[in-house]
Amino acid sequence: MIFPIRSFLVILLFLVADNVFAQHVKSIIDKGPNQEAFWSVTVLDEEGNELESVYPDKLIIPASNQKLYTLGAVLDRLGSDYKYTTNLYGDGNLVDSTWSGTFIFKGTGDPSISGFLYQGDAYYVFRSFAEQLKEKGIYNLSGSLIADVSYFDEDIYPKGWSWDDLSFYYGVEISPLSFNNNAVDLIVFADGQVGERPSITWFPENTSFVNMINHQEITPADSKYDEYYRRYMGSNRIVLASKLPRGYVEKESLSISNSAMFFIQSFRTFLNNNGFEVPGAYMIQSPSPGINGMRVLAKHVSKPISELVIWANKESDNFYTEMLLKTLAAETRGIPGTFENGIEEVRAFLAEQNVDTNLVMMNDGSGLALGNFTTTGNISRFLHSMKWHKESEIFYESMPVAGIDGSIAHRFKGTSLYNNLRAKTGYVSGVRTLSGYLVAKSGKEITFSIATNHFAGKVGVVDRSHQQILEFLYAKY
Repeated sequence: MIFPIRSFLVILLFLVADNVFAQHVKSIIDKGPNQEAFWSVTVLDEEGNELESVYPDKLIIPASNQKLYTLGAVLDRLGSDYKYTTNLYGDGNLVDSTWSGTFIFKGTGDPSISGFLYQGDAYYVFRSFAEQLKEKGIYNLSGSLIADVSYFDEDIYPKGWSWDDLSFYYGVEISPLSFNNNAVDLIVFADGQVGERPSITWFPENTSFVNMINHQEITPADSKYDEYYRRYMGSNRIVLASKLPRGYVEKESLSISNSAMFFIQSFRTFLNNNGFEVPGAYMIQSPSPGINGMRVLAKHVSKPISELVIWANKESDNFYTEMLLKTLAAETRGIPGTFENGIEEVRAFLAEQNVDTNLVMMNDGSGLALGNFTTTGNISRFLHSMKWHKESEIFYESMPVAGIDGSIAHRFKGTSLYNNLRAKTGYVSGVRTLSGYLVAKSGKEITFSIATNHFAGKVGVVDRSHQQILEFLYAKY
């Protein structure tokens, strides 16, 4: 029998399509690059049944996918409506327009005293405090500015953070009284001649709180940018030794030491630059005796924690996440809040979500620390359980959207994943993770977790493999 050509083509296309959909994720991994790496993948359907798996119960390093656990626990225990209150107390009395006594800030862990949630206005909260003081007729202070940081314990870094990370915005101190994410925002202008030093400026107000040692050099315009920043541990001496092509502009946020003092000095400078006279000393007391009986001169109430969680997840913000973790500890297990108590509360929450906590090891809340381990099976099952949680709407909204916002704003554009994928990224050296929710071509939503550990080479190659897996899942399911 001779088949018509049209029938032959239909059969051929059917066989090709059938072969494509007979594939599994593991076959894609086995044919792809990075064969040196360890891969783990777990994919669940809308009912939580397993669709695909590659070593789902083997331990992997989650990197920033760990934030999913922490932020889920924060929403569960504190509720999306929880708000921080930062009070400025007065110990003394008002004489004419001068407060004769002390100002005492009581920190409660608000990570958002910066410009991120206030249209880029880093002084928004400071300005609010100043206006409230003026309303009470206070324009001068004859005493000291004091920071009360007793809400958290004295550990400023979680266990396992590498000292290599502590000079940068993603490895800053964790303190109950914090300003500008406990960092200075440096701008470098390679606006001179080759061989000269570039000019620098930094926020806030070129503060003398830090000592910038500028050993940078302008190189020919066709050369590559070579970054070097290092803050001496336990100090605010920051060495800049980058090489920048002529005409280059570099922006970098660098960490500071002694964050409560940074807050107080920055506030005093702000007041002095805005019509106040605050010549006194500033210091830390932990705790400040008798503070509960003092008068509240000004206060700031943060935006609801839902907005803070959305920022932390979408932007993968380590600082926000660790501040929220210690707040979780203080509110559920007592003051002072500690990293250890926060982690124990997260683990308790995970157990309630039927996550196997025997396969969850946490040294921090954000995933930057060494010694964090979990499984893609656990992550996927946790994500599936959060779909039925009382805070599911905020948790879902906090996930970055492919090609739209957050840490995947510039990925997956022009693909079938665009706007169909909500996923949390994760990256530390040799580790790339991606977990979340995918609305497949059928309209069904699948839950997935992909981890590539111990890979060599560039992260972009791994990202392309993750994209290939997700596009396959989109088409198949």
